Parts: sequence; structure tokens; C-alpha cells
Amino acid sequence: MNVERLEVSVYRIPTERPEADGTFQWHATTIVLVEAVADSGLRGLGFSYTAAAAGELIRERLAEAVIGCPVEHVGAAWEAMVRAVRNIGLPGVAATAISAVDTSLWDLKARAAGLSLFYFLGVYRDSVPVYGSGGFTTYSETELVKQLVGWAEQDFSKVKMKVGKDWGTKPEEDLARVTAVRRAIGADVELFVDANGAYTTKQAIDMALRFNEQGVTYFEEPVPFDHLDQLAFIRQHSPIAIASGEYGYSAYDFRNVLKASAVDILQIDATRCLGITGSLQAAGLAHAFGVPLSTHTAPSIHAHVGCAISQIEHLEYFHDHVRIENMLFEGVLQPQEGYLRPDPGRPGLGLELKTSDAQRWRL
Repeated sequence: MNVERLEVSVYRIPTERPEADGTFQWHATTIVLVEAVADSGLRGLGFSYTAAAAGELIRERLAEAVIGCPVEHVGAAWEAMVRAVRNIGLPGVAATAISAVDTSLWDLKARAAGLSLFYFLGVYRDSVPVYGSGGFTTYSETELVKQLVGWAEQDFSKVKMKVGKDWGTKPEEDLARVTAVRRAIGADVELFVDANGAYTTKQAIDMALRFNEQGVTYFEEPVPFDHLDQLAFIRQHSPIAIASGEYGYSAYDFRNVLKASAVDILQIDATRCLGITGSLQAAGLAHAFGVPLSTHTAPSIHAHVGCAISQIEHLEYFHDHVRIENMLFEGVLQPQEGYLRPDPGRPGLGLELKTSDAQRWRL
């Protein structure tokens, strides 16, 4: 059985209301969906949260790299795609395009075997703890507290909010919002913060000390991901765990972060870091360095990844992507007592596109 074609579709879904983090504001999210179709008619599904240009790149360049490849030869297809983008550059849009195709090929291969993807990859556990994630800087304090309390009431043991408002220029407001959330969720729920690279190095250290007083246990991307010396310096002076990695596009990016001793927790994103294949490579590196992993957004994919790697801490149950995946797919996993549990009875990712529902957002 060989890959006969790739079917690519692009959807853009508006947010419920304007959303922002410390360094970016958005009004819609674009998802590029790939269905790898075998000559038997069997289909595999993959996707990335990226730009519409990734869809065109798949049609123009990646499809020819994988069409005709045996369904079992996912590694060979992955290598061919990486080589195909040599002259246009791997990081960014090309990496997200490869990620979507690679995930669709793994989904297809697992479906051909009649196995749920996490079973097919190899089971370390049958569930992964999640943390509720949102708390955007555009939310009022009332909206912020309501969202995070809502997750706590659903038995989430961890929740995360955005800080670094307006490129870190409002630290007192950041601290006031963190204090309000801590008061509302109580002492038993872990509180995480994410600055999306908004702070300066010294400012991040100062904020880490102040966040620690509010019981914050996880500080994500205090400065940009590729500022490795700064990240390492912050980590050395922070009383709380430093996390980063969502903008890693290849194993080399993760190797550099780990060699720099820049993080306590490494993040990976299968929709950016070259798919399931790239995620497993990153997990192997993290294991060798003795650093735990957390997955970034896209919970329908990462529930399977998290169950199939050895040192997972948790996965991000991101408000936007939870909403989108429920809108577009049948078979989306729902949290149970703060965990996601892939269904071993559903082959592959266990997802099916709601074709008629999705059409309204298709570009």
C-alpha cells in the first residue's frame, strides 16, 4: 500500500473576542489540514496551526516527495520532505507544513495497522495530565479569573495565564492579575505564567521572584526562545521552573537549548517541530539530558505523543485549539479529572473531519 495523494485544505476560524499575549495580538487562527490518501482508499489526517502558505507549500513541493512512498516508510517520507525544502529554509512555514504531512502519514500508518496512534508508537502511559491555558492579556480581570476558575472547577490541577502585557511594560498590572487569579483558584491549584518573550533578562528575574511569592511554579518563555544565554542566566537566578521550546523547529534547536542548560522543562510542538517524527527526536534528546517535557497546544495530537514518550510532565489544553478542534473534528478527547486519555479503540488519532461543518471556515 502506497501514498497516492495528499489532499490539503485550509481553514481560518475567528476568535470569540480579540486575544493577545505579551508580544502578539490575533483575531483568527489558521489551521492547515492534510489527508494522506493511500491507493487502497485509506486516509490519514494531520494538521498544523500555521499560515495558509503552508498549504501551498505542501501542494507545490512536499506532495511530490511523499507520493508513491509505501505507507510503512514514514521515516523515508520525512527525510525526503526535509531535503525538499533545503533551498527555501526549514524553520517556520516549511517546518509546519512538514509537520502536518508527517502527522497525517503516522495517522495513516496507525490506521492501516488498526491501532490507536499512542499504541502504535509505544505506550508509556494511558493518560497525560493537562493544564488549562488561556488567560489572555486582552481579558478583563473578571474574564481572566472566570476562565481559570472554570478549569479548576473541572478538576484541573494546573492552569496558565499570559503575562508580559504590552511587551512587559506593565509589570505591576501583570502582578495584580496573577494575585487575583491566585486568590480565586486557591492554594491547591498550580499556577503557571507565560510571558511569550516579553521581558528583559533582569526584569524576568525580578518578576520570577515576585511571581514565586504568589505560588507560581512554572514560568514560560520569559525572554525569546533563541536567547539561550539569557534564558540560562534567568534559570540560574529563578526560584521557579523555566520552560521554553514552543518555537523549536528541529532537533538541532532542541539540542542547542539543552546544551545551554537554558530550561527546567522543554516544550515541544508537533505542529511545528516536524511532526510526530520530530517530536520523538526531541523527546529522545530531552531524555538524554534528563530534562522533562511539556507539549505546546494542539491537544488532539499531543495526547498521543505524551502517552508515547518517557518523561512527559503535562500537555497544554489551550483554549483556542480546544475550541477549534471540537468545531472541526469528531472524536476529540475530553478531559477526565485533569487528564486526557486517548481511546485505544479508535485507530490513529481517532479524529474524523466534520466536513459539512468545516466548510464554512474553509479558505
